[in-house]
Amino acid sequence: MQYHNPVISGFHPDPSICRVGEDYYLVTSSFEYFPGVPLFHSNDLVHWEQIGHVLTRTGQLDLSRAGSSGGIYAPTIRHRNGVFYMTTTNVSGGGNFYVYATDPRGEWSDPIFVDQPGIDPDLFFDEDGTVYYTTSHDAQGQGAYQSRIDIRTGERLSDVRLLWRGTGGQYPEAPHLYRIGEWYYLLLSEGGTEYGHMVTVARSARPDGPFDACPHNPILTHRSRLKPIHATGHADLVQGPDGGWWAVFLGIRPAGYPARHHMGRETFLAPVTWTEDGWPIIGDAGTIGETMPAGNLPLRPRTEEAAREDFDREALAPCWNFLRSPDPRNWSLTSKPGSLTLFGSEATLNDAGIVAFVGRRQQHFSFRARAHLTFAPERDGEEAGLAVYMNERFHYEIAIVRQAGTRKLLFRRRLGTLWKVENEMPWPADSVVLSIQADASEYRFGFSESEACAPVPFGQGECSMLATEVAGGFTGVFIAMYATGGGMRSVTPAYFDWLDYEA
Repeated sequence: MQYHNPVISGFHPDPSICRVGEDYYLVTSSFEYFPGVPLFHSNDLVHWEQIGHVLTRTGQLDLSRAGSSGGIYAPTIRHRNGVFYMTTTNVSGGGNFYVYATDPRGEWSDPIFVDQPGIDPDLFFDEDGTVYYTTSHDAQGQGAYQSRIDIRTGERLSDVRLLWRGTGGQYPEAPHLYRIGEWYYLLLSEGGTEYGHMVTVARSARPDGPFDACPHNPILTHRSRLKPIHATGHADLVQGPDGGWWAVFLGIRPAGYPARHHMGRETFLAPVTWTEDGWPIIGDAGTIGETMPAGNLPLRPRTEEAAREDFDREALAPCWNFLRSPDPRNWSLTSKPGSLTLFGSEATLNDAGIVAFVGRRQQHFSFRARAHLTFAPERDGEEAGLAVYMNERFHYEIAIVRQAGTRKLLFRRRLGTLWKVENEMPWPADSVVLSIQADASEYRFGFSESEACAPVPFGQGECSMLATEVAGGFTGVFIAMYATGGGMRSVTPAYFDWLDYEA
């Protein structure tokens, strides 16, 4: 039996995992998107279902001042004595904190902040009850720094001290500490979350060191390899019920030449083997493939999600996100039952503000997205439509807009400082079906008067122009419904009756 990587596609970086009995739980970074920290469940490590988010309340997560690629960095999830803990960093306000829950599918606690600098925090519960908190920091040189904390209050019980600087690669980060057999193992990622990314490991007889580096480092890297997967790093280890070990980690799948990736960093899986001298090695001598042997994993494929979102539930499905902290004035599922209603805010897609925006991650190179929009703008500047969005400086959109008293359909590009309306035409009707068709190299935009009609081509844009190598940052492309009043609040609601997303 085999499985295919990535196991969670699209923008799902910095995975962390824990196992409780036969159940695995996994979290990833979410940056400026709300709710924060996507939460997944699996019984076989390969087929994952998003069961919600950890940070679902603005009281837990303030993203109102988060710029592009700000917000939530690198969570860690752990389970101890019937309680789940998730620790992370809000780099846009508050720093390092953790929350807890007895039921991961329910509400998680309010944040408990830890007075420790750095990012990428890790929680380790030792057998004697001591709780160690480890972050990546640069106080005495970049590396992993550790303190002991009171898990009830977050209070530090010791000074913060350097554990290990890694093997010399830039940006040693993503520390994870484990007790395996007689050794304490400290996992790090080095090289930056770029094409030189790698995972290294050290071990010690004590949880607070000193740590000795593995002679086989790096234990995972695709640097300088001719592979379809690159930038492998930021790993976390988990042991299955059968005693076998596995690693989840991030990677990218660049397209074209020169290589560029636009779907963000994704979640991959590989088996872990152990050398005779007791060191872990991830995958095949530190490399992995798109197809991997499943070993003893009890593969249990799950039912694919429906392509259509009808917006007829009481809450948005877990795949949907807001851009930064949501303003309740900007959206509703009850104003027109069976539709998502967006009320355009002052902010546009070009602003690092609170945009009326509901989007989902692009998870496939080739996909089709369609949405039925009803929108009759009454004031100049009002606009609503579909966007392919990387950040406020790099996006494409097809939309209905009112300009100089005239209602138009337009296709627009925003690529850094270059801005252009590529196509426009009068549009007298109150509704339209907007469409996006994509492959690995191009997005093609179209429209039709009804669902039954084939889309009329209206514009196109290169995927590579939204890639991280061009647009920068740490996120990936979203397919989003949006509305704006163009500098003032819109007086006209935009109704999205449904949206299809099909691989």
